[in-house]
Amino acid sequence: MLPEQRKRTVVELVSERDGCSVEELADELDVSKATIRRDLSELEDERLVDRSHGGAVPATAVGREQTYMQKEVQNLEAKASIGARAAGEIHDGQVVFFDSGTTTIQVAMQAPSDASFIPVTNSPLLALELGKNANDVKLTGGTLRHRTRALVGPSAESFMDRTNFDLLFLGTNGIDADGALTTPNEDEARMKQLMVENAERVVLVGDRTKFGDRSFVQFASLEDVDVLVTDAEPTGELAEACDAADVTVGTEGPDDR
Repeated sequence: MLPEQRKRTVVELVSERDGCSVEELADELDVSKATIRRDLSELEDERLVDRSHGGAVPATAVGREQTYMQKEVQNLEAKASIGARAAGEIHDGQVVFFDSGTTTIQVAMQAPSDASFIPVTNSPLLALELGKNANDVKLTGGTLRHRTRALVGPSAESFMDRTNFDLLFLGTNGIDADGALTTPNEDEARMKQLMVENAERVVLVGDRTKFGDRSFVQFASLEDVDVLVTDAEPTGELAEACDAADVTVGTEGPDDR
């Protein structure tokens, strides 16, 4: 395994397990503890993990926000599978809004390659991806947040106030057991709220690591969602919340492709 691949796997394992020891990572990846310590030091410098006594923990908390770079290396297979499943929701002639994010960009990557729909987004990264096909892409405008690569602010909100969409692919940082959808940043929460309000159909995309998580600001709830596309069936209270909100759950994991 190449060093960059190994470090990507380290970030995924630390995130999935909510922390790992040096010994655990060394055994899992069949490398020396010294190699893992060096990897963790470099990943901490990049703010992809936080060092702890004897290992590392995810660089995230309710009030702290992961960067786009942190999230784009996590759970890539699951996100690609979710993207493939969700892209099937797009139909000819629709105006489709793509929320910024590392899962929604997977939907954009697997969207129809012709100009059969009108894409709109608040993410320059997604706009570039969608523009690889035959589409002209509409951007909200606004201020680019460096941390998440999302466009926010009064100009972006003004665009949202005067537009409507047939379909929304929505991302979230957390899906709480009571059905709350949350994100760490107030400006992004406002944009997501406007997306939901102006969309005829809402498809929420997120892998199982979002289940049970809660961030700083609530922007919507499962009551606002028509479809949840994920990589594992919700269980317990979250499953009950999906049922109560009449949300259709579509699962597509790496082994199902």
